[in-house]
Amino acid sequence: MDSKYTYTEIEPKILQLWDTLQIANPDARKRTKSTKSFSIIMPPPNANDPIHIGHAMFVAIEDTLTRYHRMLGEDTLWLPGTDHAGIETQYVFEKKLAKQKQSRFDFDRETLYQKIFEYVQENSDIAVSQIKRLGASADWTRFKFTLDEDVVSNVLETFKSLHKNGLVYRDLQLVNYCTKCGTSYSDLEINHEDRTTPLYYIKYRFQDTPQKTISIATVRPEPIFADTHLAVHPNDHDKKHLIGKVVLNPLTDQPMPIIGDSFVDPEFGTGVVKLTPAHDPNDFAVAKAHNLPIVPAISNRGKILENGGKYAGLSATKAREQVIIDLQKKQLIEKIDEKYSNRISTCYRCGRVIEPLPLPQFFVRVKSGKQNLVKNIEKMLDDNDTSIHGAGREKILRNWLSSLKDWNISRQIVWGIRIPVWYKIDGYEDQITATFLEKSGKTNTGTLAELLKNHTLEEIKAGLQTTTAEAAVPYILSITPPTEAQHYFPETDTFDTWFSSSQWPVVTLQTNQPDDFKRFYPTTVMETGYDILLFWVMRMMLMGSYLTDTTPFKHVYLHGLIRDDKGQKMSKSKGNVINPLTVVDEFGADALRMALVIRSTPGIDKSIGKSDFKAARNLTNKVWNASRFIISRSQDQSLSHTDLALPADTQESEFFTQLNQTITDVSTQLDKLQIGLAADTLYSAFWHWYCDECIEHVKLNKLSTQEAAIGLIQFLKLLHPFTPFVTEAVWQELRAANLVTDDCLALSTWPTTNPTD
Repeated sequence: MDSKYTYTEIEPKILQLWDTLQIANPDARKRTKSTKSFSIIMPPPNANDPIHIGHAMFVAIEDTLTRYHRMLGEDTLWLPGTDHAGIETQYVFEKKLAKQKQSRFDFDRETLYQKIFEYVQENSDIAVSQIKRLGASADWTRFKFTLDEDVVSNVLETFKSLHKNGLVYRDLQLVNYCTKCGTSYSDLEINHEDRTTPLYYIKYRFQDTPQKTISIATVRPEPIFADTHLAVHPNDHDKKHLIGKVVLNPLTDQPMPIIGDSFVDPEFGTGVVKLTPAHDPNDFAVAKAHNLPIVPAISNRGKILENGGKYAGLSATKAREQVIIDLQKKQLIEKIDEKYSNRISTCYRCGRVIEPLPLPQFFVRVKSGKQNLVKNIEKMLDDNDTSIHGAGREKILRNWLSSLKDWNISRQIVWGIRIPVWYKIDGYEDQITATFLEKSGKTNTGTLAELLKNHTLEEIKAGLQTTTAEAAVPYILSITPPTEAQHYFPETDTFDTWFSSSQWPVVTLQTNQPDDFKRFYPTTVMETGYDILLFWVMRMMLMGSYLTDTTPFKHVYLHGLIRDDKGQKMSKSKGNVINPLTVVDEFGADALRMALVIRSTPGIDKSIGKSDFKAARNLTNKVWNASRFIISRSQDQSLSHTDLALPADTQESEFFTQLNQTITDVSTQLDKLQIGLAADTLYSAFWHWYCDECIEHVKLNKLSTQEAAIGLIQFLKLLHPFTPFVTEAVWQELRAANLVTDDCLALSTWPTTNPTD
């Protein structure tokens, strides 16, 4: 046995051994009808991105649980996969295009999709190869990708089923839109930032007495030209007399009636508000309730529309500056509060301010229709069908469920699963707007009625970029082009990535080996970061309950965020980002895994730094050196595996009593998903008791080599789920010395305190 544990040489050999022995394939193990199953579906990382420290955390935790339950003899599956990652991938690809002085607008939909597909294929093994390097004992023969043909087929069938059951509808709603990413988002996918924004007090002249004015306060003066009404609270003693009066729009001089509605906060500003229904959620709701006109002022590219007159074509920011200049010239600015603090909605992806836009979109009903999907989740939690492991996270989930709105699943991007909808053309040509590229590269936008005057339908479809159909346009659902394609026009929106991934536990098992779904569903544990509890976990529970009438997983383990050794959030700007592969190169995969897991607590962030990796590496060296000593002593005494069976009676031995207690403690903690505590318990017992005390007693002949060797075998088994490489490497040395007979530690049995078990 080498004097030093050289992980750089040993780890690749161990990976090859596990692969040869198919340790992760449950079909390679014998099982009976009574064999208990254990399953985890891997949270799919972006297929074409390098893994980050959060990915390493889920690998460490999930592999620990998987190896533990496999050694218990359970029918164990850890099913891996990767995600097409929708907007994430398209955003990265668009940055790549920008470096080539191109943009998404230079390509028709099909061409852009194909380019992104080729880009993803070129880099699709990045995440997989890196996860494998960490020792992930997932069954790669069952690997799935969210755009696999069979997965896509299942997702489309789910959409059709939801639609048939009245749980999907299409409607014009105000949605969160990012003008840079070019897509809408659900409420869960936007960030909220506190900012200091100028609050403008603008004067409105009364129509009948222009010399008199009232003022409103707004942070958004730029769409005033599209506003048609003001509002006050109907019970506001000082303002309710204004209801029914008419003022003039300060930019257009058009009449604006004043209405009453209880949404107005009499304490905000002047107690009078302007209504911008096309660009404010509250105003939109008021407009719907009062049947007011909804006039868009800003395009999906963040530019003022043609109805903005002199401001048309300006960005919202530039238009705001110009509007204020013009209002000041008209002496209609009463004052400006430069220190007003308000909350701004921003895109979680690029950080740009979200623009609420009125768009016809597809929504999933979450609280109404034939099924109340939210109540399904609440019942799972109430009945303990699903247990949430993470400090305070179940309460957060329940709070969101109480206020959850219908889920907007339409995304205006190319990279994803296209919504299988076709709009009726005949009679609706003026209600369908399309943008397409001619072969010359010229972009054309207009209604079909306008475009068909100079172009054929085939030409428009061939160069199609986007489709927007008004909410009233009839449509059909069809996965393939309709038979009479000349009468229908395709939707270009794709599904929200979370819509397809919300079905991940179901579709990965339904599209794999014939009996996988029956065998492994519901899955045992869903392990992921607490930051996607609402994005993903909640939605998997929504769709899992709809598709299977049961929970998709029995336990949800939510690990915390990984922070630097000062407790700061990692970011490139701070220069404190930890690359997990760099850590593996310097300290070994076991050191990375143990450092991440030990003393971790679900739902709580964990700080980590170089000293933690060094300490974990020292543990691997300790395992190697202690094993080397015991193997050498065993060979000197000509011991073999027949000498190292657990004694039938361990009650009178202090050594075995302590060993059994460690086995019991670690097993119990793993059963309770107390993974960080189990790692800490084991670390302390091995280092401070076994190495510092027991091995020293062997040297002083106070403990027999035989007992110490039995203890080593048990500790290797206990340590294996946490530090699989060094323990497997030692096991192979034990096997070469005829001290154990199992071909592989990963497939050996978990330690027991009763040798007759």
